[in-house]
Amino acid sequence: MPKQFFFSPSILSADFANLADQIHQAEDAGANWIHIDVIDGHYAPNITMGPFIVEHVSRITALPRDVHLMIDTPERFIADFANAGANHLTVHVEASTHIYRTLESIRKLGCKPGITLNPGTPASALKPNLHLVDLVLVMTVNPGYSGQKFIPQMLPKIAEVRTMLDEINPEAIVEVDGGIDVNTLPQVIEQGAQAFVAASAIFKFPDGIAAGLGALKAKLPG
Repeated sequence: MPKQFFFSPSILSADFANLADQIHQAEDAGANWIHIDVIDGHYAPNITMGPFIVEHVSRITALPRDVHLMIDTPERFIADFANAGANHLTVHVEASTHIYRTLESIRKLGCKPGITLNPGTPASALKPNLHLVDLVLVMTVNPGYSGQKFIPQMLPKIAEVRTMLDEINPEAIVEVDGGIDVNTLPQVIEQGAQAFVAASAIFKFPDGIAAGLGALKAKLPG
């Protein structure tokens, strides 16, 4: 069976004055999910969005809301995000003291649990929890801001995560976030990534959102 790929445009780079139109353009261009970056200013620099934005996006689109919590002790807020309409809810292994319980709680709330890690955290930190997740998000930039440069040293980590999942939880998806564009997309696919978060490469593409997503899709194998 051919491998399935998923594009998850990050609204961190969207024009919030025209958010509904921007999301609809991405949807019409073939986006699979909508990525929502939640940053609290403590776990990572920048302060971005909360449950209210997730709820708003849920009213705009029926596409799955792919919510990435870059926040301290995310277990305090997972119910709020689930109730707001999150479908995928991804937490950092470094941010939750009881990560096993947090991932179990996410699934009990009706969301697909995801786990992620910073560039400086080894992939081995994920292994005890991989059987609990539907996706693993590999950060290829340091969390906080869109528009950062892709860190090529993260490519072997993507492959390492895919190998571990193949042994423990082969149905889980490897997602990649950070500096994804027409040049880096083929590189992460080669390492086993199936889902791609892109912000600037879609919402700030010079020829528009549809052209930006189309340029990325043109780099898919086959």
